[in-house]
Amino acid sequence: MAGVDVYTNKGCPACVSAKHYLDRKGVEYTEKRLGKSKKIDIEFSLRTNNSKKIPQIFIGNEWIGGFDDLVRYDNAGELDWRLGLSPRPKISLVNRLIRFLKGHKY
Repeated sequence: MAGVDVYTNKGCPACVSAKHYLDRKGVEYTEKRLGKSKKIDIEFSLRTNNSKKIPQIFIGNEWIGGFDDLVRYDNAGELDWRLGLSPRPKISLVNRLIRFLKGHKY
C-alpha cells in the first residue's frame, strides 16, 4: 500500500471528511497539521506550490489534491489502485483523451 499524507488544519470540515473517507476505505495515512511546526508548513508549501486550500492529499509522492479530487479519483475508479488496494483499471484511449482535454489529471 502506498504511503498517504494528508495536510490538514484545525477546524476544517473538508479535512475531517477526507480523513473519514480514507478511514472507510481502511487506508492508513499520516496527518500533517499545518501551523504546528515550521518544518511541516515549509514542506506543505514546497509540495503544493504554495496552495492555499486544505486538505491536500498525497499518495506516494503524487499530489492528488483536496477532498473533492479524492472523490473524483474514486468515482473514476482510480483511487483504489493508486492506494494499492486493487489492480490498475483498463482505460480506453478515448477516455484518456477526453480526460486530458477536460484538464483532469487522473
